[in-house]
Amino acid sequence: MRRTIISPILSAVVMGLGQFINRQYLKGFSMLLLYILGLYYSMTNLGHALWGVITLGEKAQHLEKVGRINKMVHGDHSIFLLVQGLIVIFLIILFVVAYILNIRDAYRTAVEIEQGNTPNNFGQTLKKIGTKNFPLLIITPQLIFLFFFTILPLIFSLLIAFTDYSSPKHIPPANLVDWIGFSAFKDLFTLSTWAHTFYGVFAWTVAWAVLSTLSCFFGGFLIAVLLQQKGIIFKKFFRTVYMLPFAIPGFVSLLIMRNLFNTQFGPLTQYLNFFGIQGPPWLSDPTWAKGTILLVNFWLGFPISMLMITGILTTIPRDLYEAAEVDGASGFQKFRMITFPAVMFALTPIVIGQFAGNFNNFNVIYLMTNGNPVNSDYQFAGHTDILITWLYNLSINNGKYNFASVIGIMIFIILASFSIYNFRRTRFYREEETYQ
Repeated sequence: MRRTIISPILSAVVMGLGQFINRQYLKGFSMLLLYILGLYYSMTNLGHALWGVITLGEKAQHLEKVGRINKMVHGDHSIFLLVQGLIVIFLIILFVVAYILNIRDAYRTAVEIEQGNTPNNFGQTLKKIGTKNFPLLIITPQLIFLFFFTILPLIFSLLIAFTDYSSPKHIPPANLVDWIGFSAFKDLFTLSTWAHTFYGVFAWTVAWAVLSTLSCFFGGFLIAVLLQQKGIIFKKFFRTVYMLPFAIPGFVSLLIMRNLFNTQFGPLTQYLNFFGIQGPPWLSDPTWAKGTILLVNFWLGFPISMLMITGILTTIPRDLYEAAEVDGASGFQKFRMITFPAVMFALTPIVIGQFAGNFNNFNVIYLMTNGNPVNSDYQFAGHTDILITWLYNLSINNGKYNFASVIGIMIFIILASFSIYNFRRTRFYREEETYQ
């Protein structure tokens, strides 16, 4: 039987046997050792992991009377079982991937031998990993960390949406958590109180994301264009001043702004009162509060747009403007036909990213208003809450973890759909595909 057939078959039966047939003894021994450890770990942990993920426990913490004493008996912790089960399943998936790579390696080595080439020994293999496969070697630990600290929490959050994990009835270890399917999704859209809150918060979230993105972008655009005009003096000074909000830590600026716009004791209100003018309810009235946070976000966000657009404006050839002047184009026509298309071609993907960032702009809302003023018609949300701050209130402040997970899934679906759709329609994306 040909080596290219028997070697991968043996590696499929027992990890490392194909390497022994190919006379790669150290590699084969290493893989055989990995096979034994992986098989032992799978046999001892997979069953309990699957049981934990499927059942989420069977016995809650409770009191049992032992003689005349009530003794606390520790039960199953549903959340720990879910997390531990996911970790075990992931490690077993890694083992399966290594098993497949072992079969692939045995086949490739067998092909080299049949072609008359000498396969790499263990030392040469290590040298190859350190040279040719060095990028893969460096990125592998990062991918593992990415899973444990990014993908695993995302999967956990996704699964929580299909459970009844919420206080006070279903919080471990005193109570078990159960799978409830799509009940939380159904309640979010069918129960009047939850549906009213979701649609109201969602509408304001979209309005907030659109207005904050457009105001920062076009505000920065306007200032960048003005500073490029001839006759403007102290250009460097103005650029430096306009960049100061971006240079100061955002949370510091927001806390200062929150005090500045305080309805009763804020400096702005006191200043207006000094002249006999009644200060507006900056953060205590729903409409004024929304306008105020949009203003503050503009002050914080336009400098970065101004900086990027300034850089693009300096790359536009002056010959285009001179040719347009010869043809009798007005200033507005030059802006519409030359400046605006050049800037949008480069920055449209960034604007899409800014929209996604503003859609989840937790800091501005939380630090400025904390979602207030209170809205008595909403469930755990205020007038200025957006979806991400509502999610925070549901989970951290009120223990509605399953509903918070549902909101997180909805945010992901909305942003992913919007971003992918709009990015693929940009001229930047279409022209990039043309050149590939």
